[in-house]
Amino acid sequence: MDLSADDRLFVLTGAGISAESGLATFRGSGGLWNGHRVEDVATPEAWEANPELVWRFYSMRRRDAMAAQPNAGHRALAAIEQRMGDRFYLCTQNVDDLHERAGSQRVHHMHGTLFQSRCERCGVPFADTALYEGADQLPQCEKCGRVVRPHIVWFGEIPLDMDGIYAELDRATVVLVVGTSGSVYPAAGFVNIANRRGVRTVYVGPEEPLNAHAFNDIVLGTAAEVLPGML
Repeated sequence: MDLSADDRLFVLTGAGISAESGLATFRGSGGLWNGHRVEDVATPEAWEANPELVWRFYSMRRRDAMAAQPNAGHRALAAIEQRMGDRFYLCTQNVDDLHERAGSQRVHHMHGTLFQSRCERCGVPFADTALYEGADQLPQCEKCGRVVRPHIVWFGEIPLDMDGIYAELDRATVVLVVGTSGSVYPAAGFVNIANRRGVRTVYVGPEEPLNAHAFNDIVLGTAAEVLPGML
């Protein structure tokens, strides 16, 4: 991929890049996340019905993420960010911290992060790596006493800082999408926004996404295989 000194690169990553580090994906596991239906663990209704189950699930995901390591795809994106500086923007649908551990600094987690929590009333996220695996362990807000929830955007909720994402899309001259299914909106629509502006769009993944027709270039292969040479 040829990038000039004036180019601004917008990168969107999805579950595929984390899967290469051994983290399970939703779409690739028969409609389940480690045996759990999305309706039972990743919706506001699930939280209202059974916060203990939700916290057990996200504690499991925290444990899995802590055991995983960044791969060559994560490291390649961190390296290009070092060269491009603030002309680089990384928006990820993933909630793990593998991009950060690879060295990326300009990362926006549009679906929240595993290692933050927030009071369901106060709404202010804070760093949290604890595991809550029983009813007697459910965390409570120190200020108001309400239950603390994972800082995750569940199905049916609005992704974080969409205005900021759209502003970066408007500034980008190249859009690179890595390891997404092309089925989850609004992220799947980012390529269409780029197309309306005449911006070059590139997809990298082991198989074509559902919105493959919208990209200028499709490069088949995993992020770890393709990105080090491409960037």
